[in-house]
Formats: sequence, structure tokens, C-alpha cells
Amino acid sequence: MQQPQRTLDWNRSKKRPTHALLLSSRRRFLDLTEQEVLALAISSEEDDAQIYRGFAQRLRADYPASAAVFDGMAVEEDDHRRRLIELHRERFGEVIPLIRREHVAGYYARRPVWLSANLSLDTIRGEVRAMEQQGADFYTRAAGRTEDAGTRKLLGDLAAAEAGHARMAGALEAEHLGEDERNEEDAVAKRQFILTWVQPGLAGLMDGSVSTLAPIFATAFATQDTWTTFLVGTAASVGAGISMGFTEAAHDDGVLSGRGSPWKRGFASGIMTTVGGLGHALPYLIPDFWTATTIAMIVVFVELWAIAWIQNRYMETPFVRAALQVVLGGALVFAAGALIGGG
Repeated sequence: MQQPQRTLDWNRSKKRPTHALLLSSRRRFLDLTEQEVLALAISSEEDDAQIYRGFAQRLRADYPASAAVFDGMAVEEDDHRRRLIELHRERFGEVIPLIRREHVAGYYARRPVWLSANLSLDTIRGEVRAMEQQGADFYTRAAGRTEDAGTRKLLGDLAAAEAGHARMAGALEAEHLGEDERNEEDAVAKRQFILTWVQPGLAGLMDGSVSTLAPIFATAFATQDTWTTFLVGTAASVGAGISMGFTEAAHDDGVLSGRGSPWKRGFASGIMTTVGGLGHALPYLIPDFWTATTIAMIVVFVELWAIAWIQNRYMETPFVRAALQVVLGGALVFAAGALIGGG
């Protein structure tokens, strides 16, 4: 026998103006009946299963062990959904109301980060942990705010089911992600980070730091005017950053090379090119020419050693060789600028 519908009655004493409710087309969670809460939980479990399957499909080629974990979590969500459907059938019958997250105000929403085509493995793992905890916390708080025994049991069951996802994820990781598999996947993730961010950023920093040396110091020694030198340096840095950013984004879409999003690479390259040039342009805001030039030379030295360190740290280039290459190149460009400006 179906039970009569009951509306969640916490905070009933708080009067809300009618016009405020009309401002939104969504129902408040507090106004849902028990059947509607159960229907919402069913649709949420279904959506989460699809998100997990999407993660698994996206990771399958490069991270097969993690893909297996998300496949298992999707199966677990399917099981929870079946249990919730059985509970609905017992209490309310066969017809499940059509209600989803976007129909309810005050209900937890999933961030659209999972729609992105270029999520890192760590981002996906973090999003999944947040999904699990968010569902459990919400149902726990909701259960604590009602005095109705049936509603409290219903929400408590949902909280327990969501909390069980975290334990299930841990068990699946233990099953599919051994130390060797995790190390292998971490190595792939590190390689992707280097290809998408470090490599284009390093190229930009080298271009900005080295290529702008000649125009900045040529202007400095030719005019000995710090403000003019600053303007030329800023223009050269910003122009080079824009050029490098668009070049990096346009020349490779990342599909065949596997280097990741062209916009991320373009952003990294453009920003670091600009930063590399501005580093030794900003000292010329100091009015005294020789003070500004001395500081600019020190900044150039720091930039070149930073480039050598990044090459050694991420590109596994021997530090001595990296330092010789960068310092030699920078010295030649600086000398060219000084000679042209001094002549």
C-alpha cells in the first residue's frame, strides 16, 4: 500500500514571501516530497554513473588501471540506483517522478569540470573524491533537519550509500592500482604536464629572456634614457609574448603529438615570454641609468640560471651543459645589443 506524500517540514515556521518563490522556476529542496527526494537521488546516481564512465573512457588509453577503477565505481553507482528504485517501488509504486539536479534549488550540483576534454589524472581523481564527499555530506545534513522518522531513514540510507562510495573507491584502487601501475600512470601524467605546460613555458621564458636582450640593451646604451628603454623593453616583451602565444597555439592542435590543449600551451608560452622580457625591462623604471642597468644585468643572470635549472629539473638536461648553452647564448645576444647601442 502506497504511503501518503509528505513534504519535508523542517524550518516550516520560517515564512518566505510568495514573490521570492516566483523568482525561480526551480523547486526548493525543502519543499520536495519524500517520493521526489527519492526520485532525485535515483537520477543523481544515474548521472554520476555516466560521469564515472566518461572518466573511464577518457583515461582508458593512457591510464588503463585508473579507468578500471572508474568502471568499477560506475557499476557501484548502478547498484545503488537499482536499490533506490526497489525502495521506490516498495513505497510509492512503479512511476518515478522526473526530477533532476537542475530542477531543485539548494541541491548540490556537479561542477562542469568533467565536461572538459583535457583534464589531468590528478584533477579527475580530486573531482571524484569531491563528488563522493559532497553527496554524503548533503544527505547527512538533510537527514538531521527532519523529525519525520520515514524521511530521516530515507535520507540516512542515502548518506550511507554515498559514504560507501569512498570505501568502494579505495578497494578498487587497491585492486587495480598496484605500486607499479600507479608509478607508471604518474610518469605518464608527469610527461603530459611537461609537454603541455613546462616545455612551451620554458621555450617562452628562453625567448623572452634572450631575444629581448638585444633591443633593450641597445636602446639603453644608445639613449641612456631609462624611460625610453623601459618603453622599448615593455613593447618588445608584450609583442613577443603575443606572437609566441599565438604561434604555439596555432602550429599544433595537440591531437597527433599528444602535447595537450593548444590554448594551455599558448597561454604558458605567451605569459612566460612576456615575463622573461619584462624581468630586465622593469629595472629601467629607476631614473638613474647605471643603477637600472646594473640591476637589469643581475636580473638577466638570475633568469638564465633559472632557465638552466628548469631544463635540469624537468627536461633532465645536465645542469652544466644547460648553463653553458643558456649563458653563452645570452652573453652573445647581450654583447650584440651593447655593441649596436654603443656604436
